[in-house]
Amino acid sequence: MRTILRSLFTGVLSAVSLATVAVAQDAKGPLRIEITEGVIEPLPFAAPTFAPESAQAAEMAANITSVVVADLTGSGIFREIPPSAHISGITNFDSPIQFSDWKAVNAQALITGAVAVQGNGQISVKFRLFDVFAQSALGDGLQFQGTSNDWRRMAHKVADAVYSRLTGESGYFDSRVVFVSESGPKNARRKRLALMDYDGANYRNLTDDHALVLAPRFSNDGRQVLYTSYETGKPKVFVLDLATMRQHALDDLPGMTFSPRFSPDDRTILLSLSDGGNTDIYSVDVATGQRSRLTSAPSIETAPSYSPDGRQIVFESDRAGTQQLYIMAASGGEARRISFGAGRYGTPVWSPRGDLVAFTKINQGRFHVGVMRLDGSDERLLTASFLDEGPTWSPNGRVLMFFRQNAGSDGAPSLYSVDISGRNLRKVPTPEFGSDPSWSGLLK
Repeated sequence: MRTILRSLFTGVLSAVSLATVAVAQDAKGPLRIEITEGVIEPLPFAAPTFAPESAQAAEMAANITSVVVADLTGSGIFREIPPSAHISGITNFDSPIQFSDWKAVNAQALITGAVAVQGNGQISVKFRLFDVFAQSALGDGLQFQGTSNDWRRMAHKVADAVYSRLTGESGYFDSRVVFVSESGPKNARRKRLALMDYDGANYRNLTDDHALVLAPRFSNDGRQVLYTSYETGKPKVFVLDLATMRQHALDDLPGMTFSPRFSPDDRTILLSLSDGGNTDIYSVDVATGQRSRLTSAPSIETAPSYSPDGRQIVFESDRAGTQQLYIMAASGGEARRISFGAGRYGTPVWSPRGDLVAFTKINQGRFHVGVMRLDGSDERLLTASFLDEGPTWSPNGRVLMFFRQNAGSDGAPSLYSVDISGRNLRKVPTPEFGSDPSWSGLLK
């Protein structure tokens, strides 16, 4: 799918920081979302059904509008003014906007769009974003073109553009998640790798269930998936190419290998190797297969994750007697401990923004997903349940996805997402049970 930029209108973008959300506007500045420590006040927006520009485009226009609205409202930052409250609609993309009608229903932002379906199956989607109270357009307009199979991606791209213009952050809707799809009773659970859009659409299996699979991880270019498989009888790291669907063991490392993760440039893979009663972290050069041992303590070191610049690694270790988090140089060497709260810490993942580490915490019989600064300060527990585990970051570092398992003999895992403020906890739909999610970057 190719993107065509058009100067449909001009405007200004405003920057934001992290935390919770409030809507603000002054007489001279553009509509914006300010991130504050106050109570969330989602920005009210209207998105009348995109105008069909060809006879066969009506259903497609309605579907695309629905996905755009679901993306924005699902973020917890925006609130839709329902169509039943609209005074006027948009029947022609180039018709003048009746701003008084949208102001009357308290819409602060207005999204208008149009969809055309060509005879060769190509689809064209274009949109505009307006500041209702200033009665002006915000940012440049976009037009996306692709095939009928691309329509959901085009909708996600529209939502990403709106999100970006109103927050100053990049979006995260045009992305995918690889995870472990599970079925069957708890004592005989069948597991396979599966892939889907971030919102659960376009689900497909990547492997069958003949061998146990764990912990899939996307490459940063989104073309490959690392995972742990018991296909050989013991845990080994495998690589799956998503274009060809070919898979192979990473190499012939002795012992058990697990917890793999790509470097930011996809040239190196981190993993844990358990051999002779000791578990350490190794790096493996993808091109040559050359491996380097990064830790050598008489303890268990695992779950490594690179910093966005590739210079450092965060990992978990029990070298202090309990499971804690440490940071060291990507080449190995001395590590510094960053977790000091009560309980045990594991599965650390560095934020794509570089400023936070997400983790799983076990304390007093409860599991939590949380975040902390790189020095261990500002620890925030975002969730709590019988079992919450395996956080993964959205492409923009705004949202975490993880899996939650219920207690009891019938307990099964499901995927959830939560904002880094701890708000907007949502269950992510999957056809079967789901665990071990890994969120891709924005698709190209």
